[in-house]
Amino acid sequence: MTQKIVPVIMAGGKGTRLWPLSRATAPKQFIQFVGDKTLFQETLVRVSDPALYEAPVVVTNEDFRFLVAEQARELDIPLAAVLLEPVARNTAAAVAAAASLTSEHFGKEAIIQMLASDHEILADEAYFDAIRTARDAAAKGKLVTFGITPTEPATGYGYIEVGKQLPSGAHEVKRFVEKPVREKAEEMLARGGFYWNSGIFMFPVAELLSEMQDYAPDVLTAATKALSRATRDLDFTRLDAEEFAKSPDISIDYAIMEKTSKAAVVPSAFKWSDMGSWDAVWKTGLQDENGNIAAANTTVVNTRNSLVMTHGVHLAVQGMDDVAVIASEDAVYVGPLRESQEVGKLVKLLAGHKKTSKLTETHPTSYRPWGGYTSIFNGDRFQVKRIFVTPGKKLSLQKHHHRSEHWIVVKGTAEVTIGDNVQMLRENESVYIPLGEVHRLANPGKILLELIEVQTGSYLGEDDIIRIVDEFGRT
Repeated sequence: MTQKIVPVIMAGGKGTRLWPLSRATAPKQFIQFVGDKTLFQETLVRVSDPALYEAPVVVTNEDFRFLVAEQARELDIPLAAVLLEPVARNTAAAVAAAASLTSEHFGKEAIIQMLASDHEILADEAYFDAIRTARDAAAKGKLVTFGITPTEPATGYGYIEVGKQLPSGAHEVKRFVEKPVREKAEEMLARGGFYWNSGIFMFPVAELLSEMQDYAPDVLTAATKALSRATRDLDFTRLDAEEFAKSPDISIDYAIMEKTSKAAVVPSAFKWSDMGSWDAVWKTGLQDENGNIAAANTTVVNTRNSLVMTHGVHLAVQGMDDVAVIASEDAVYVGPLRESQEVGKLVKLLAGHKKTSKLTETHPTSYRPWGGYTSIFNGDRFQVKRIFVTPGKKLSLQKHHHRSEHWIVVKGTAEVTIGDNVQMLRENESVYIPLGEVHRLANPGKILLELIEVQTGSYLGEDDIIRIVDEFGRT
């Protein structure tokens, strides 16, 4: 029987180049751009074939753990493990921890595929041919990367020069090339034999850990100690913070791939993008006859070669060329598509001012282990939220020192505890929770519970929650 691959999905990045939809606490891998799935969910689907893959291991952080769990649950895709990084230490430490965990769960002969959760990939036959070629090369002891056939002299990617072909169908790596200036990129494309470095890898676990012992022992020691001292938290494995923080901050490319003699590359012709800018979103999407991508709730007139997307208000765009117009619930970005790589500078400017810093950090919708909430309106001494609770879940038994709450059910059935009283609320029914009263909300039904919450009081911060009983260990 052909060996299955253990997918290791890296989902901890906090990129802001796709602002305003992407924020520090809700980055691009968890955002729905075009289509009905997020980039993370599309990644899960690509590794869901049980004939080819084991259940995935996801590496993420504290802030995103419930996003990971909820988006996997929506697709009914089981996860083998969710590793929580206590601090960011780049990809080498994350891969070392995941490889050690995989060795324990799946055996020392396991093969892992390390893949980012924020890439846009067309998973066609060319893609899976490349995956099988990489698996065969890894089974023979090679540390394999994927080289993407360049479509332009891009300066935002590193390059790989390929050498002679191996019996597995992969090639030797001649050298890795840093992100080039445009003239250098044009020269490499004209010469041929150069591919974009995709950041996707296939590793035999035993050889990877052996090479890490030789070339990055400090990374391996920190990661394995952090795993050995890890704690369980619900369905999550929380790496030990003190040990993990001792790892050098280094990528798997620098730590291992550029040093090892076992590196191989699979030249790959499948459609790929790292979705690093609005320009990349436009290039990978399905454009109309005028070169536009216009998502739902938009009206576009006399406009060409533009990207128009909204997660909030209706957008009407007229007489424009080469622009990105992107609206979230609380902010709008307008700029030339050709300058979309510069959005990061704009985000830094916003983050540096007290009045706008929140726009770069938190999204109006926040996720919790029981569901989540969307901030609808904030006023003086009041705010309005939409709360959604997953079937079978319940919030903590809690109280507030500074606010009272009104709940109006708009969908589903709510089980509401106020003091010693438990009552059932259905659509169009409401209840009042006085300041200081112990209360709890639960969804006993089979469908999503949605309600509108109106908070009133002198202080409305999320930290005004005194949890008395909580099934998620947050008391």
